[in-house]
Amino acid sequence: MDPTESTPSVLDSFQSGEVQVGRNVELPCIASGYPNPTIRWLKDGRPLPADSRWTRRLTGLTVSDLRLGDSGNYICEVTNSFGSKEVTGHLNVIEPLRVTLSPKNLKTGISSTVILSCAVQGSPHFTLSWYRNTEPVLPDQHFSIQGAHNETLFISAAQKRHSGAYQCFATRKGQTAQDFSIILLEDGTPRIVSSFSERVVVPGEPFSLMCAAKGAPPPTITWTLDDEAVARDPSRVRASQYTLSDGSTVSHVNVSSPEIRDGGVYRCAARNSAGSAEYQARINVRGSPRIRDMRNITAVAGRNTFINCRVIGYPYYSIKWYKEGLLLPDNHRQVVYENGTLKLSDVQKVLDEGAYLCSVLIQPQIFISQTVYVQVKVPPLIQPFDFPPTSIGKLMYIACVVSSGDMPIHITWRKDGQEIVPSSGVNIETKEYMSSLQIGKVSLKHNGNYTCIASNDAATVSSERQLTVTVPPQFVVQPNNQDGIYGKVGVLNCSVDGYPPPKVMWKHAKGTGNPQQYHPVPLTGRIQIMGNGSLLIRHVLEDDRGYYLCQASNGVGSDISKSMVLTVKIPAMITSHPNTTMAIKGQIKELNCTARGEWPIIIRWERGDTVIDPDRNPRYAITTSPNEKSDEVLSTLKLKPAERGDSVFFSCHAINSYGEGRGLIQLTVQEPPDPPELEVREVKDRSMNLRWTQRFDGNSIITSYDIEYKNKTDPWELKHATRKISPTNNQANIVDLHPAQVYSIRMFSYNKIGHSQASKELTISTEEAQPDGPPMEVFLQPMTSQSIRVTWKAPRKELQNGVIRGYQIGYRENGPGSNGQYSIVEMKATGDSEVYTLDNLKKFAQYGVVVQAFNRAGTGPSSSEINATTLEDVPSQPPQTVRAISVTSDEAVITWAEPPRLTLHGVLKGYRVVFWSLFPDGEWGEMQNITTSREQVELRGLEKFTNYSVQVLAYTQAGDGVRSNVLYIQTREDHPGPPAGIKAVPSSTSSVVVSWLPPHKPNGIIRKYTIYCSSPGSGQPAPSEYEANPELLFYRVTHLNRGQQYLIWAAAVTTAGRGNISDKVTVEPAGKAPAKILSFGGTVTTPWMKEVRLPCSSVGEPTPTIKWTKDSEDTAIPVTLDGQRLIMANGTLILRSVKAEDSGYYTCTATNTLGFDTIIVNLLVQVPPDQPRLTVSTTSTSSITLAWIPGDNGGSSIRGFVLQYSVDNMEGWRDVFISSSERSFKLDDLRCGTWYKVKLAAKNSVGAGRISEIIEAKTHGREPQFNKEQPVFTHVNSTHARLNLQGWASGGCPITAVLLEFRPKGNWAWQNVRTNATADVFLAELREATWYELKMKACNSAGCGNQSSQFATLDYDGTGTIPPIKSARPEGDDVKKLFSIGCPIILVTLVVALLFIIRKKRKEKRLKRLRDAKSLAEMLISSKNNRSFDTPVKGPPQGPRLHIDIPRVQLLIEDKEGIKQIGEDKATIPVTDTEFSQNVNPQSFCTGVSVHHPALIQNTGPLIDMSDIRPGTNPVSRKSVKSAHSTRNRYSSQWTLTKCQSSTPARTLTSDWRTVGSQHGITVTESDSYSASLSQDTDKGRNSMVSTESASSTYEELARAYEHAKLEEHLQHAKFEITECFISDSSSDQMTTGTNDNADSMTSMSTPSETGLCRFTASPPKPQDYDRGRPTNVAVPIPHRANKSEWTGKSDYCNLPLYMKTDPFFRKQSEQHDPCPVVPPREASIRSLAQRAYHTQGRHMTLDSSKQQQALTVGHAGLTGLSGSGGASGGVSGVGGATGGPSGGSSTTSLSQRTLTMPGSSSSSAQSAAAAATASASGGATGGDSRDSLLESSSSGLGRLERQKQAAGGAYSKSYTLV
Repeated sequence: MDPTESTPSVLDSFQSGEVQVGRNVELPCIASGYPNPTIRWLKDGRPLPADSRWTRRLTGLTVSDLRLGDSGNYICEVTNSFGSKEVTGHLNVIEPLRVTLSPKNLKTGISSTVILSCAVQGSPHFTLSWYRNTEPVLPDQHFSIQGAHNETLFISAAQKRHSGAYQCFATRKGQTAQDFSIILLEDGTPRIVSSFSERVVVPGEPFSLMCAAKGAPPPTITWTLDDEAVARDPSRVRASQYTLSDGSTVSHVNVSSPEIRDGGVYRCAARNSAGSAEYQARINVRGSPRIRDMRNITAVAGRNTFINCRVIGYPYYSIKWYKEGLLLPDNHRQVVYENGTLKLSDVQKVLDEGAYLCSVLIQPQIFISQTVYVQVKVPPLIQPFDFPPTSIGKLMYIACVVSSGDMPIHITWRKDGQEIVPSSGVNIETKEYMSSLQIGKVSLKHNGNYTCIASNDAATVSSERQLTVTVPPQFVVQPNNQDGIYGKVGVLNCSVDGYPPPKVMWKHAKGTGNPQQYHPVPLTGRIQIMGNGSLLIRHVLEDDRGYYLCQASNGVGSDISKSMVLTVKIPAMITSHPNTTMAIKGQIKELNCTARGEWPIIIRWERGDTVIDPDRNPRYAITTSPNEKSDEVLSTLKLKPAERGDSVFFSCHAINSYGEGRGLIQLTVQEPPDPPELEVREVKDRSMNLRWTQRFDGNSIITSYDIEYKNKTDPWELKHATRKISPTNNQANIVDLHPAQVYSIRMFSYNKIGHSQASKELTISTEEAQPDGPPMEVFLQPMTSQSIRVTWKAPRKELQNGVIRGYQIGYRENGPGSNGQYSIVEMKATGDSEVYTLDNLKKFAQYGVVVQAFNRAGTGPSSSEINATTLEDVPSQPPQTVRAISVTSDEAVITWAEPPRLTLHGVLKGYRVVFWSLFPDGEWGEMQNITTSREQVELRGLEKFTNYSVQVLAYTQAGDGVRSNVLYIQTREDHPGPPAGIKAVPSSTSSVVVSWLPPHKPNGIIRKYTIYCSSPGSGQPAPSEYEANPELLFYRVTHLNRGQQYLIWAAAVTTAGRGNISDKVTVEPAGKAPAKILSFGGTVTTPWMKEVRLPCSSVGEPTPTIKWTKDSEDTAIPVTLDGQRLIMANGTLILRSVKAEDSGYYTCTATNTLGFDTIIVNLLVQVPPDQPRLTVSTTSTSSITLAWIPGDNGGSSIRGFVLQYSVDNMEGWRDVFISSSERSFKLDDLRCGTWYKVKLAAKNSVGAGRISEIIEAKTHGREPQFNKEQPVFTHVNSTHARLNLQGWASGGCPITAVLLEFRPKGNWAWQNVRTNATADVFLAELREATWYELKMKACNSAGCGNQSSQFATLDYDGTGTIPPIKSARPEGDDVKKLFSIGCPIILVTLVVALLFIIRKKRKEKRLKRLRDAKSLAEMLISSKNNRSFDTPVKGPPQGPRLHIDIPRVQLLIEDKEGIKQIGEDKATIPVTDTEFSQNVNPQSFCTGVSVHHPALIQNTGPLIDMSDIRPGTNPVSRKSVKSAHSTRNRYSSQWTLTKCQSSTPARTLTSDWRTVGSQHGITVTESDSYSASLSQDTDKGRNSMVSTESASSTYEELARAYEHAKLEEHLQHAKFEITECFISDSSSDQMTTGTNDNADSMTSMSTPSETGLCRFTASPPKPQDYDRGRPTNVAVPIPHRANKSEWTGKSDYCNLPLYMKTDPFFRKQSEQHDPCPVVPPREASIRSLAQRAYHTQGRHMTLDSSKQQQALTVGHAGLTGLSGSGGASGGVSGVGGATGGPSGGSSTTSLSQRTLTMPGSSSSSAQSAAAAATASASGGATGGDSRDSLLESSSSGLGRLERQKQAAGGAYSKSYTLV
């Protein structure tokens, strides 16, 4: 390798170190190599953070003010063009140790437990040690040290000697920290601090005793009564104890109901580990005194003893003690207390042992007594002993002698609190009263405290002494002569032993000859005495040579000492060398180095890590000259000449036998610098930012830079230059450039040696500039009250400075109170002329508008501001302070104040007062309005004494503003009008009854009525006056003359006076009077579901009979009396829970033998209003305008509308209340580009009506999109990229956020940036020459738009891009990645395709089944048409059973003027077999349960969708038809569930309906039955289903309807499948349609039926259709003649349908019987279903082969008379409905089902059943344009009836064709 070029090497480095926080440290790293290497420092693999504490030097890295975060691995990376090298070291920054000892100060009692905790913070791996009073703490029976680091000290059963200062020391590598705590142990013997006193209590009087004690630790208190523990009785005696905060223990004894036995001496005893204390006092309980049994007492000699006389009861006179007949006390040691307690002090065995007698005087001369025996025990007494001083190896004998005490006595020994084991070398010999301790050969292990313990029955005593064994000092390791190396660590060994531990002292004598005088060695940080006595010299110096003496002593024997000699050897070391030196490239350079040390010394030179060999490299020369006098050597290295590669570290090494020294010399070879590496950082329109890197400065400080630039096409002679740029800068801005120009740039560097060559030339293009001119010809045009159109033209071409991308329109309000700030909107440029409309502006406000153009570079100047004013709008607030004053009975004054000016939104034109009357029945009068320009108006001509609602509004040119809140006012009272009617009828020969109606206009509160009666022929000029109660509208006038005529009239009276009189009527009293009705007819209006009373009071003699009828067309039908209708005794008709169909004319007829009278009442039932028709009028970005057309008001004025709207897919709805006069509404403040759902409902006095269909509307706007013509980036260099966010089009809704994600190609992790649409976004810190992936997402309220892109950063010099980087991963990884991503996608696609195919197959299968069903039905119809009606059917027909179960079913039934839908989702209803009554007449094979379901029925037949009906709501009306009826029969339906006793279980769901015929003036009823059959085989039924897309539940709506109708629970279990329905299949090309000109057609509001929607309709034919020779599109019943032999007469004829009665055959039969009674009709109008998505010509049929019969699912039972056959009473037919059942007997029919009973034989009945089924199956309509032969005239029908009457058996059914 060329010696001038080399890879870098590290000459000096570090490995690891540990430094405290806050200090400074230098991490060495000295490198060499050529070219001169660059040094980069890394910490934990990352570049060093920018911090002033880090200083990079030539010798390494200096870190000041160290912190914990500076710990880590540091890497010094040395690099040049030939390679790199790195060294790694670890720096551990530690905190100084800090110790905290707790508790800090503690005062506690003896025998307590003390816990000290030592917490250490700072460096880990520390060592803890404990000291007490500077002495180490050694574990024993009291001390224990616990914890992972010995951080916890436990002192158990602490004694007084354990008090003192405790220290916790933490040590780690020379660091030491400590903390201390003061522990004070006091005598913790308990003491009584509070007690109770002696007292006297009576039995039953509660008392409480308290005793408090203190001690350490807190004592425990116990209670005794007469030396026995207090017996706790929860019902009487309770004790408690607690500790106070000051450490006191308090105890209570509570006696709730004392008895005599609760008296005595109570003692509280406080005890803890330190001792005990007692207190006692007597409690006397009154009662007969006695003494408790006393137990013998054992006393201890020398101590005190108390003897209690256990007296209970009180009072007593005295207590005395006797011993051997002597009254005590008889010496100074005896004391008798007042409470009778005897105290014996210092008990002695001889004197005090014996029997003691307690004598109590309870009455004069009456004593009670008891004896107690005291036994005295004598405790042991140990004679004092001591251990004499001894030493190792001697004998030891100590005796422990007990001088007194009761035998037996037990003596033991313990050492340091532990038992003495035999293996310890200690022998123990024990006799009765003596024990000796013998040690044959004393050693150090025998040191300690020895305790002699003696115990007997009286007590245990001990005596403790210490044995100390001394050992004189002796050497374990003796000092020897040693050599020490200069600068190294030296240890002079000296180790001694002895007891007490000897103290070691070192002395030093200088010189190498005989020591003259020793001096103590000064102990400094460099020299220390080690724990074992050795001397440690951390850094040996030359002055340390000489003699050393190690001396030890411990006070035992003589001191010992030993000397040694320390010789210091000097290793080779460099004493002089230059640290740094300079050289000029090409010149000769010399390097000198001086060394000294022990001879011989060898000098070696190195260049970096390479030893220099002059023989191999002649450019180097080395000379060495030794100097023996100074022990130094001089060496010189000569370089001939110096080159750039010599700018490295040179080292000279001096080596001898004791070490090596090195001198490091840094040589710097200086030369002119290399040219800088120039790059472009940023280019703008008129400037650019350059950045450069100075790779090599020539080892001389850069003094300046020069930059030269020119146009690309010009020579460098025409250059521009920037000179003498400061060397501290590494970037510069070049200004005053021209936009969109191409420039060439180069650069030079200068140092004190010279200048560099020119840098690499760069070519750069400047960017576009902002436009310099504003848009031209700006024009404003107001469009609406909140919008202004702005038009303009683009700026002049020469001022555009690029392509105009768009414009910013700024607008602001110039009115008062505006902030003057412009609001900015932005739009894309479309051409030279532009237009934009500003929306959501303030109404009638002046705006100033400016326009600015922008290109890719930015926004240009704005145009001059132009003003325009928005158009006027209606006021947004009503007039203020509206007041109303009633002036007279027909006049009121309304006043108000002008609305706030800011809310007028235009020029005020005037005011409009809107008012209407409110009638007592809740109805509203006609709405009126008055216009005025004043702020007051007089309302004249008002109704008297009437409530009025008043609203005031202001209006401008734009229209009416907001109305004020409704103000209520009532006009004053006035004279009433005349009574509306008057009647007078005779009631007897002397009296008449007068009745009247209240005035139409009462004009006030009627206070009374005045009745006038005059007789013109009587001669009385003045009429008689009678006053009547205003609550009663009739009066009986008496005392009249028979046969005389009277004139009678009446007048009403209010507070204003009497009103006008009524008409005069003439009446004559009479004994016999024809029937007369006092009540009046007229119109009665009521809300639905209320109770209505229609009065009909009558008089007459004889008493009249009352009869109510209701008019129906031209026939009056008697009112049926049931639970809903009731006629009271006074003739009043009560209608409960009235419905719409109850409306009509009611006639009350009063009849007696002399005549009759009638009145007619027109009842109008009000219902909720119909749904309105809601449409969307207009939409904008923030509003939706709606319009609607109200439906029928239900007989009551519409009070208002409720508008509900919500965001699509959201559950929450918002309500808006709208006035009844409004027909449109604008929803404001909506979200841009959002779908909304809207619905509307009307309200009247009855309630809220049916909600309209939900409509959906979307505000203008869409999600943002990126313009493909726009570039994604405006600038990209090596490390940055600027995005072009102007390329996003907002879509009409403001962009709220832009989310950016980018990553280098091949990486998985994305980097995220979130910004707004107006900010300039730079992607910074990119890698140079790298391909990136970019994803952008821009969001607004309408959604989010996405844009993806790829880009590449430039090279470091900005020259160009690179090709896409190939992945470093193996090629197989891409395949695996593609496979892992593609497999799930392919799998999902296959699953979706499979589901689609399955769904399509199912749909095809369903359509095939529908077509097969239709074909089967057509085949049956065709066979009917080809079969002669004269041919009887023999036996039950054979054929397959077609079972169709459609999950989504809508059952539509025409009933009571309309059609209703009875459920949805599945044709099943829950009923079980057990729900029906089991007590059924065996002759009757059908039982039924009826329920009522209040469903809405339109008055003239619109189709009603009941799929979501709930009680109290209106279903959706599918079309609007003008009513030909004045009544509103909307709400009625009756359902019957019928169980028939047949072989096949069957249930029938029945609805009754009627038709009215007027051809012969006869009205009858007929019943149509809709059957529901029990599912026989669920699985089989499922397999034969015709599926649809909306299968969900099991007829839930019908079940809910039953619940709302309060159907019995037993109807809600078993499942029923309705098998008849109208099937609609829009895909079937075989379907035919019928027409009916008179049929109501569906309007556009009808919703097309879904595919497979099943509907069922049934209606009787209209009479007017009989004579029309054209087909009809309604379901028509087929009549069948009854067998004449089975014709039974009047009851059967009266139940025939109307159009059958018109047949001559039946008319002839009716002549033989009485006329039919008038029965209440049930009306039903003919309804046709419009052909929209279904065809009404289709009819459903079910064929069942399982029962060997063919039967119709739906049949008409108008003439059902099958006794003993399978027919169902009440019109039951269907699956199993006509099958065999119990034969014999006749069936009866319930009135509610309106069916006939036909008696007959079983055989004929069976034949008729089969014939009926066959005829029904064959008699259906042919469909299409074919004419239904059954709708011919009655004469043709007669012939057909006669031909069939042998087979029909009286059955009447309807058949339907399945399509």
